[in-house]
Amino acid sequence: MRGGECCTGNSGRGALLIRYLDTSLLVAALTREAATARVQLWLDQQDVAELVISDWIITEFASALSIKIRINQLRIEDRAKAMSVFTRLTAESLIVIPVTRAHFLAAARFAEQYVLRLRAGDALHVAVAAEQGATICTLDKRLAEAAVMLGVGAELV
Repeated sequence: MRGGECCTGNSGRGALLIRYLDTSLLVAALTREAATARVQLWLDQQDVAELVISDWIITEFASALSIKIRINQLRIEDRAKAMSVFTRLTAESLIVIPVTRAHFLAAARFAEQYVLRLRAGDALHVAVAAEQGATICTLDKRLAEAAVMLGVGAELV
């Protein structure tokens, strides 16, 4: 898989391609990382009507920024700016999917498949994307590969 290519799997409903943005993509877009310019360009080329996240990403995003502060990859004032932009995006541009008990149960079934090497949070992303008929868009090759193995479309950005 290379950037911009879709893998096999469920890639959306009808003519509208629903893209589930994972946390790695949003963190890269809103903080300084090696992939920042590439991710920002990719996001600029997307139709916002097709972009979804889950409530889980809100928690993971906050956690990722806190980790970056603890390991000296992000200054507190830059965290505040990133959180402000992220909050505005979730309120104005992105469709936020509530996480349900059914998502957690599906994620548990996915995580049980040890050969996939899915972490709990990633299994939850796959479960939400699967239920939405969405393609997972990510920087995480392992997540993309696991999603495809579970029949969920994936795009490695």
